[in-house]
Amino acid sequence: MDVLDGDYIHAENEWDELLWLWQRTEAPKGCRVELVDGIVTVTPLARVSHQFLVAHVHRRLCAAVPTWGVHQWCPVAVPSRLGIYLPDITVVPEEELHAAEERCLPAAAAALVVEIASRATARIDRTVKAHAYASAGIPLYLLLDSLAPDGPVCTLHGWPEKGTYRELSRVPFGEPIALPAPFGLVIDTAEFPEA
Repeated sequence: MDVLDGDYIHAENEWDELLWLWQRTEAPKGCRVELVDGIVTVTPLARVSHQFLVAHVHRRLCAAVPTWGVHQWCPVAVPSRLGIYLPDITVVPEEELHAAEERCLPAAAAALVVEIASRATARIDRTVKAHAYASAGIPLYLLLDSLAPDGPVCTLHGWPEKGTYRELSRVPFGEPIALPAPFGLVIDTAEFPEA
């Protein structure tokens, strides 16, 4: 007879079971653990140019909304999509951040998420996360995609409805992209490193 040696859970629903599993998944240093469509995924952090983009956009957002929380790799929960994502940047009114659960921010609390596509995440960033963030009602999703088939591009998605965003703006790297209120911010993508 086999004996189970280790932790186990008898969850009342699939979400609680997946949350339990995600919380207990340990990844190597330098990797991020996400729950994507109910599957635990482990991906390496990206290249230095990726980190440069994160830092550049993070600084600009902090200046635009100084009283809000602008956080890197903050776990965002989308139970309806069986997802826990770690966006490169999540912007949240500070009061929403304090009301969040211990380990994850309810996605609906975010005002903006920013993803920077990497080889390991591009497909998920372009499709799965776009639908998940829209389903959760996050008002704005900015995708910086240096690996896009037609060349490096920034796409601002908004007006989420029925799990789908409208494309509000799409510009190639090198041109400015404007974020609407409450940000009122223009990001100069000419400062981005080349892909």
